[in-house]
Formats: sequence, structure tokens, C-alpha cells
Amino acid sequence: MSEVVTCSVCETEFTPKFSFQVQRSGGAPTYYCSQACHERALFGQRQQTCSSCGTPFEPRYAYQMAFVGGEKRYFCSTECRENPVRQELRQRKGPRRIAVMNQKGGTGKTTTTVSLAHGLAQAGYKTLIVDMDSQGNVGVCLGASGDRNLYHVMVDGSDPQEAIINVRENLDLLPSNNLLAKVEVHLAHVHQPARVMKNRFKDILDYDYMVLDCGPSLSLLNQNALYFADQVLIPVACDYLSLVGVKQILETLRGVQEELRHPITILGVLPTFYDVRNRISHEVIRNLERYFKDKVLPPIRINTRLKEAPAQHQSIFEFAPKSVAANDYEELVARVISLGREAPSQVMPRQYAPGG
Repeated sequence: MSEVVTCSVCETEFTPKFSFQVQRSGGAPTYYCSQACHERALFGQRQQTCSSCGTPFEPRYAYQMAFVGGEKRYFCSTECRENPVRQELRQRKGPRRIAVMNQKGGTGKTTTTVSLAHGLAQAGYKTLIVDMDSQGNVGVCLGASGDRNLYHVMVDGSDPQEAIINVRENLDLLPSNNLLAKVEVHLAHVHQPARVMKNRFKDILDYDYMVLDCGPSLSLLNQNALYFADQVLIPVACDYLSLVGVKQILETLRGVQEELRHPITILGVLPTFYDVRNRISHEVIRNLERYFKDKVLPPIRINTRLKEAPAQHQSIFEFAPKSVAANDYEELVARVISLGREAPSQVMPRQYAPGG
């Protein structure tokens, strides 16, 4: 049973049910039995100064006061309130971590990673891409490289902040290169190898999203990604062999859940290289929907613009913002934002057998 508390304004005893009813600062919490009492507490204040823009104003609405970093802050508008409060939520919950993975190559993982991450950044969410493929294709796609990369973080124990570079507004990258191939050797000789990444990145909280571009293999590095991530996004090219790759990654996910006790969930299965003219494209989606139901996301249509964009070191939103591919990835971004975090009980579909 929830604790009964006393309203700090009218002294009515009540049981808190909503977040606004309990406001915590560095000292004792303040309780409000209703929005009216919350607003009365605000109205009783003299003129305040907006903590974001410095404008003097008199608080009139409940949203104009919030506790940030344990201190009471005032905001003259929702625009001034948004960034500080979002930052506070990041610090409390940490970023939402999404691994983009399929153990089969050629399914559009890197294109999906870059498009999803840049789309989230354009929507105002601070996003970090972690390139976990030794080919370093994310950096190529975005025209960026750094002196340090994921190898130095995983093997040398460098602070990830030293290797992270900014590539676009709201978008950062932790790059990789062929040195990453040596990480497997290192991980094979450490205690609890699947937990190394989680330990290295535990203090990286200043993001709304972290998107991990995983290589096409069953490796210790990919196991690190799955143990670190909250959710996995599985791009599936519309051909039969890609369906076999889905079965392999499901078996890997079950192993992570059972052996490492990590409740990773499937964010979605994303059909890529979808060609409405080909029967196999329709068969692949029907087969996926049999097992994954509403986890199957709207497909990414085949489009030459997606192949041309990396040569210009641009995402699809920069290179061809009005193309069908940009429209498809915009829909993916909107779905990812709306889906949010899911309960661990929603992880796995029933046993999956391609073509079955």
C-alpha cells in the first residue's frame, strides 16, 4: 500500500498517485494533493527569473516550476523548460540504447543506423552512434573520423568521451576502424567478456538515444552490444537468406537472456530493399508477420538514392530529403519515438522457422 502523506499547502492527507504530487529537492519532499494546491504554491511566489533565458516573470502554471538537479527552477515557457527537464530525465534514466543487428551481411544495417540516428537528431533528440563494425562505415557515410575510436575504449580503457566526435547538430559518433578486429582477442582473455562495454559506458548519460551499428557476425563484441542495449532493431533484406539470419539472431538473443540475465527486447523487424514488383518481397513480409505480428515495421523501399548518399558523406535526409527512402526512414523514426521502452515480457515471439 502506498504511503499516506500530508499536503504541504492545505494539510489534507492523501496517497500520491501522480508525479506532480511529489516534488523533491535537496531536503524533504514537498507534497501537493491537487493541481490547485500545486498552483497555489506557485502563485504565492513573488516574481521569479527564468532559469533558461533570464526573463523576469510571475509563475502562473504548474509547468513553470520543476526540480532540476535537486534544485527548484522556474521557466517562463514550455520552450525554456524543455531542454533542462529533458537533461534531468537523461541523468535519471540514461539514454535509450538500440542495437541494429543482423548476423547476415547486406541487410542495410549501417544505412538504417545512420538514417535512424540522424532522424532522431533532427527531431531534437541528442543521439550517439557507436560504430561496432571494424569496417568503420558509419564514419564513411557521415564523412567523419577521429584520432581515437572504440578500440581504445574497449582495450585501453580510455574514457569514451575522449573518442566521441560531433558530426551533426544533436548527433555524435564514436567511430571505429580495422583496429576493432583486435578487440575480439582482448575480450577472449578478460573476466566476464560480455560485460566490458556496459562497464566502459556506464557514465555516458548525456544522450536521449544511443544507436549501435553492429557487425554481421556472432562475436564477443556483438554479445557486448546486446548485453548493453535495451532493444534490438533487426533489418531484414527481402530475400530468403535474410530470414535465416533472423533465426540466428533470435537464438543469440535467447542466449543473452538466459545466460547473462539481461532482458533485451525486440524493438522491431525492419524489412529493407523492399520491391513492390517482386513476389519474394511480399512473401518475406507475410512470413515475418506470422511470427512477429506488430513487431514488423513498415518496409524501406529499394531506392538508388540510399546507395548514392554515402559517396557524398550525407544521410538520406541531407542527400535526398524528398525521396521515398527519406519518407520511409522518417516513418521509422516516428515509430521508434512512439514505441518507447517495452516490458521484458514482450521480448520473444514464438519459435521462428523461416519458410515454416
